[in-house]
Amino acid sequence: MGLIGSTSKRPATAQWMVMFIGIVLSMLTLSCTNERETPAAAAARQKILLLGNGSEPKGLDPHLATGVPENQIISTLIEGLVSHHPSDDFIDAPGVAQRWESDLESRVWTFFLRSDAKWTNGDPVTAHDFVYAYRRMLTASLGARYADMLYIIKNAESYHQGKIQDFSEVGVRAIDSHTLRIELIGPTPYFPSMLKHYSWFPVNPSVIEAHGGIDDRDASWTQVEHFVGNGPFRLKIWKTNSFIEVERSPTYWDRDHVIPNGIRFFPIERLSTEESAFRAGQLHYAYQIPLDRIEYYKKHEPDRIRFDDYLGTYFYRFNVTKPPFDNVLVRKALSAAIDRESIVTHITRGGERPATGYVYAGMKGYESPGDLHFDPEQARSWLAEAGYPDGNGFPDAEILINTAESHKVIAEAIQAMWREHLNIEVGLINQEWKVYLDSQYNLRYQISRSGWIGDFMDPITFLLIFTSGSGNNNTGWSNAKYDALYQSLLSTGDRERRYQIMQEMESILLEDLPIAPIYWYTRKFLLHPGIKDWHPKLLDNRPLKSVDFHPQ
Repeated sequence: MGLIGSTSKRPATAQWMVMFIGIVLSMLTLSCTNERETPAAAAARQKILLLGNGSEPKGLDPHLATGVPENQIISTLIEGLVSHHPSDDFIDAPGVAQRWESDLESRVWTFFLRSDAKWTNGDPVTAHDFVYAYRRMLTASLGARYADMLYIIKNAESYHQGKIQDFSEVGVRAIDSHTLRIELIGPTPYFPSMLKHYSWFPVNPSVIEAHGGIDDRDASWTQVEHFVGNGPFRLKIWKTNSFIEVERSPTYWDRDHVIPNGIRFFPIERLSTEESAFRAGQLHYAYQIPLDRIEYYKKHEPDRIRFDDYLGTYFYRFNVTKPPFDNVLVRKALSAAIDRESIVTHITRGGERPATGYVYAGMKGYESPGDLHFDPEQARSWLAEAGYPDGNGFPDAEILINTAESHKVIAEAIQAMWREHLNIEVGLINQEWKVYLDSQYNLRYQISRSGWIGDFMDPITFLLIFTSGSGNNNTGWSNAKYDALYQSLLSTGDRERRYQIMQEMESILLEDLPIAPIYWYTRKFLLHPGIKDWHPKLLDNRPLKSVDFHPQ
């Protein structure tokens, strides 16, 4: 799933958004027989989900997306070979593939596609579409940041890096229209779980070619009038910074079991605005909740607030290409001067846990080797050793945040901790989601607040992004030993040995500290009591086609 989205403080936009939601949803209430019926209740009666979605998505192309706001919508429009189970993250549900099998080493996988899978333009979904999609992801000129997710395919990395030119040498084949074979570079028993990520989703080749071609990043195929998907819903309306609406797809293979008639996604960036809309009965789901409203809901409306475990880590990135953050002693000092316990106890207050390591603590069988902890005396010692005794001479620096209230409050707390314990002053810079992503990707920052949500249920989902050249590294950091360990991991099928290698990788990361892990996430959100079958999910990925409504 990747980067977690957030919010931005734009009061004028926020006020307008509240008005807009009211106008849009009034269409629902006009049809109600009960004049006091809220928009959310009316929408529930009509089986239309009204969801807050954090930020405006940067785009809806599954091969170019990197964030959570995009994931929520794309996953309703496009379906991969394997799908998310409604309630169990450890079950791989059939998607376009009815079934699959592997050889004894879990190295060669064969997927048998259902014959009734169709695109919204009526074309059949074929194995050739997946071959095209993987070639597109690995076409270097497209610039897909998740291209390294596919490096697990034989020769995929060589093709992406231009070492081979012939895609037929890459380990993906359409045996026939409904049989896809993928040869991997090593044993990968968890491979089906990776396929639930949108980087593995298919695209319709004829549509891509008709709107710019395989490597056009600015192609118009994702516009409403051109969008062709194969998921349970189809794109109906996209009003930038207002809402995106999807409706049931008449061509989806499982259309008779899709419960919602439609979904509206609202990119409400300001948390307080989203909470107000929820409280006014205008949303079924508030993606986040303002920190200062948590205690209220706990006390007065506990049936509307949820705290679910969430496979993610909140951390700060350091741009190691710029001084003084190219000095590991500086990075260690800044990390050791963060009182993580205080942050989760007094600021986030949603059951988060202080991060002693980077990989989320809760992966079955994996224990992080990390021992990060608050140690201001050691922090001062490291900073002095780096050449800044008592903070003297420390250069001007800024923390980049995408401007959610929660990110701002946390950043201000860390500012204060560094001021108190290291005697240094660090400023803040706020940017909206899309600008923030570009700044981070292009290393136009010094320190950047970040988060990473696991893409699948294996520790490597966290560690992969810090390999050299990863499109989601965004720190400038690289380590040859770390990369070599990752390569050795790819040829290892033994679970115990895999976990040992990943612990070695994480140890290197925590020794060099291009990031400062802060806490392990929980999901805090508001859910209307009229919604049912919204099951807790570690990855927060659920097939929205299965979400149901309570009778009102």
